[in-house]
Amino acid sequence: MATIEILLPKMGESVAEATITKLVVSPSEFVESDEPLVEIATDKVDSEVPAPEDGTLVEWLVAEGDVVAVGHAIARFEIGGEATVAAVAPAAPAAVPTPAVVEAPVSVESPVPPPAVLSAVSAPLETMPARTGAGGRFYSPLVRSIAKSEGVTTSDLEAIVGSGSEGRVTKKDILAYVSTRGTAAVNAPAPAPAASKSMSAVSAPPVVVSGEDEIIEMDRMRKMIADHMVRSVQTSPHVTSFVEADVTRMVQWRSKNKAEFEKAHGTKLTFTPLIAEAIVKAIRDFPGVNATVDGDRIIIKKQINLGMAAALPSGNLIVPVIKNADQFSLVGLAKQVNDLADRARRGKLKPDDTAGGTYTMSNVGTFGNVMGTPIINQPQVAILALGAIRKKPAVLETPDGDVIAVRQMMFLSHSYDHRVVDGMLGGSFVRRVADYLEAFDPERPVV
Repeated sequence: MATIEILLPKMGESVAEATITKLVVSPSEFVESDEPLVEIATDKVDSEVPAPEDGTLVEWLVAEGDVVAVGHAIARFEIGGEATVAAVAPAAPAAVPTPAVVEAPVSVESPVPPPAVLSAVSAPLETMPARTGAGGRFYSPLVRSIAKSEGVTTSDLEAIVGSGSEGRVTKKDILAYVSTRGTAAVNAPAPAPAASKSMSAVSAPPVVVSGEDEIIEMDRMRKMIADHMVRSVQTSPHVTSFVEADVTRMVQWRSKNKAEFEKAHGTKLTFTPLIAEAIVKAIRDFPGVNATVDGDRIIIKKQINLGMAAALPSGNLIVPVIKNADQFSLVGLAKQVNDLADRARRGKLKPDDTAGGTYTMSNVGTFGNVMGTPIINQPQVAILALGAIRKKPAVLETPDGDVIAVRQMMFLSHSYDHRVVDGMLGGSFVRRVADYLEAFDPERPVV
């Protein structure tokens, strides 16, 4: 019998770690090939790690609730015959990075919380820093591995200001600490002014619960959504511009051709791909909204990866992404939209399906809302809400004078990061989306 290590598999190019949510198999338990060993969760989707072959779980190297880096060993597993770790794990073990060879990825971090109290005396060097510090802060296996390699003690870790969720120390934080170790700038940052306190740090008013009230505990996804929304508001000063568009031509064309479209291409034609097509064209005209911010730098994304916010049956929200949306025809967009929406409802999205978005649209019209003020999906700088399409009286200009007619109208609500997107750009972009929708060709062939 050969004993191997099960590694946390690679789950997408932008996914570096996952949370262990449930250990499905107990030590000494026999499992068949492809049966789930453990359930894991990233900040986007849930998934499972299956058994590579028939065999017995020897021991777990992680516990439920642990945040584990991709490539890190999570269990020892006994199988028959010869085997190697690489043969059963989708990803090779992650090498311990050092400042000389690792460059922290460009990202938009949430505002840094107030610094922790510094210890006056450093603890003696440990073989591996503790998983949890004296203040109760959790350190991921990747951070602890880097700390061990660089001689960073647990007390040193306690002195690092973490930029992750709830002040957690990230890979970028510890690499920055190691590269500037010994300077006052990292070890003893100046106290943040009172005005910069994070929203989560402000004391909430007391809540009174009566015996008739129902108390619902947030699930893991709802907690992550809440944290993501709060950090977005803390990071970006939001401004919203509104435009009302006459989409009568588009509505009439779809009504006339949706049956033929489905018959010809094997997929339904909803309004979403038609509007997505107009959004992509407008992004080409105004690439400044397809961007992210890194400190004092504005990074214009060359790829147009269009996120589409989707409500799940649980009531939670997820944003699958159409990669390179500008390279699809209307048929291609329709198939992408329907496939991602269907797999989102069934809980079958993969981590890559929700990664890499550069601009997001949210269809609030699905719920009968005429407009909304959506919150930016960080680290993007803009998001467009699509209102319900309604019949309304509108003034039309004709050669014989103005007339009032019944038209199909919808509001577009464009929220943008006022640090880098001003009113001219944010307003011009949403106006251009409306222009493309209003100029829809009613004689367009069903291709």
